[in-house]
Amino acid sequence: MNLIAETAVRLMDDHQAFVLATIVNRQGSAPRTAGTRMIVMSDGRAVGTIGGGLLEARVIETAGDVRNSHRPQVVPFDMTQSELATMDMVCGGRLEVLLELIDPGTPAATVLKGWREAQSESGRCFFLTELRFAGDRLEGLGHALLKNRRIVCGGLSLSPAAVEKLARDHRAATRLHAVTCGGSLMLIDPVLPWETVFLFGAGHVAQPTARLAAFVGFRVRVVDDRSEFASSERFPEADEIRVVEDFDSALKGLVIDRSAFFVIVTRGHLHDKTVLMQALRTEAAYIGMIGSRRKRDHIFNALLKQGFTETDLQRVHSPIGLNIGAETPEEIALSIVSELVHARAQRRQG
Repeated sequence: MNLIAETAVRLMDDHQAFVLATIVNRQGSAPRTAGTRMIVMSDGRAVGTIGGGLLEARVIETAGDVRNSHRPQVVPFDMTQSELATMDMVCGGRLEVLLELIDPGTPAATVLKGWREAQSESGRCFFLTELRFAGDRLEGLGHALLKNRRIVCGGLSLSPAAVEKLARDHRAATRLHAVTCGGSLMLIDPVLPWETVFLFGAGHVAQPTARLAAFVGFRVRVVDDRSEFASSERFPEADEIRVVEDFDSALKGLVIDRSAFFVIVTRGHLHDKTVLMQALRTEAAYIGMIGSRRKRDHIFNALLKQGFTETDLQRVHSPIGLNIGAETPEEIALSIVSELVHARAQRRQG
């Protein structure tokens, strides 16, 4: 969702209106899940995807009507077997897509900017959308951000008691839920913080890993003790590049929480062990270390003698990455990022 949030804020800062398409309901086997978003710009170009093919083409076409009328629409898509043949898709099921015009300076735009900021903050936050219907016709739409059981941005027609109940009932949600509340359909979308990949080591494997990790929506921070390797020229996708005095201070000054993913790919066993010792003292969601099983076992045995436990070591993914027979740096990076995506999905599902 980072791409959508970043694009939305950029367009609003440039005073450009756009149509935001959101899957609000999915039944059966459809290509994307509820909560998936896509932006359709004024020239018809799209950012993000809600499934591709003819489905996406129809959404882009309908976005033109929404832009001209300034009225939001909820558009159903029945992907029956007969329709699938014309769409060149293999998924069936039914989707409902909300399309709304986002104009800079409007309340909706303000909430979207707050949504983007909330992704970089700690604490539970929810992006709420209220759809008010007259029969089958959508007649009103509102947005708000809910944090600490209260509305912090935007506004809804719900009472404070109803808002608090929503917060209580859906406090553990990790994906969009649609519920009927006070005569309205409420879309409750948890704002998930950006997960950060900390790359310890800036060598030949780290470069493609940084590119792929950023491409699939991670923030990337690179840490190394060599300024000639840890540079913006080598890592243009990185959000931060830190050159440390040595790996003994690799985590100094870093705020590490459960949204952190550690990838340890330094230039030597001793440096890997040094970073791993520090990583195991954090709450990081994922800790991976490159190397052979023989190297791993050597380091693990040393750590056990230093007071670490088998439970500690069970947190470590080593050899790092999914077993896809990778050999080149690019292939190794693909295996690493594939494992990161899997770990992220498991974390979000609770």
